[in-house]
Amino acid sequence: MKKLKIVSYNVNGIRAALKKDLEGWLKKENPDIICLQETKAQEDQVDPEIFNSLGYVHQHWFSAEKKGYSGVATFSKIKPNKVVPGMKMEAYDIEGRMLRTDFEDFALYNCYFPSGSAGEERHQFKVEFLNDLAPWFKKQKRSQKNIILVGDYNVVHQDIDIHNPQRKDKPSGFRPEERAWMDEWFKKDYVDAYRQIHGNIEDKYTWWSYRSGARKNNKGWRIDYISVSKALADRIMDAEIHSDAHHSDHCPISIKLAI
Repeated sequence: MKKLKIVSYNVNGIRAALKKDLEGWLKKENPDIICLQETKAQEDQVDPEIFNSLGYVHQHWFSAEKKGYSGVATFSKIKPNKVVPGMKMEAYDIEGRMLRTDFEDFALYNCYFPSGSAGEERHQFKVEFLNDLAPWFKKQKRSQKNIILVGDYNVVHQDIDIHNPQRKDKPSGFRPEERAWMDEWFKKDYVDAYRQIHGNIEDKYTWWSYRSGARKNNKGWRIDYISVSKALADRIMDAEIHSDAHHSDHCPISIKLAI
């Protein structure tokens, strides 16, 4: 049985990450598909040969209209059957938040959920996005029951997904309405690939603040996820958090899927 390896990574600027030898890390890990979030670049600002040389000859971008902001990209060694940029919702599409690539027996969605950390207005925008996302995916499932949603969800799900769950200020990303959305998401149609493999292991995070030695002291949040349709769940062979990769304030996550 063959294994397909998918990496998801909020690079916080693809050009900055490449300067920190993202290319070398990808060469070592050798995933079949790479899903990047927060690329902060237009397609013509990155030399395609960098990824061609690693075998990722199928390169698809969905950038934000605003330069240097948001955006997603999916690079694959396997040719997708279909590529669908965006959600047909202007508020989210102008920010480059969703890119779908269809493969033989699953649809892969690469998503950068909004952050609400800039203030209440952006938090409300994020809540609207969450409220729109679940019914949008119900429509997607009509044509493709096998769905994988990777990306930076910008939400802490459980108390064990944050180093200080007792905090009282409840910042965006750790508010009851967001966490309830995650409860519902994983209760109904999807499994959290990392938790399926590793159970309730603690102190595993995917994002650390740049402030006061947070990463050195592992004071982080787990806000990057790979959701897999329950119909595909028994094909998850492995799931990892690659906390040793230092190209961003996030770290990569990955799954291996039996194909």
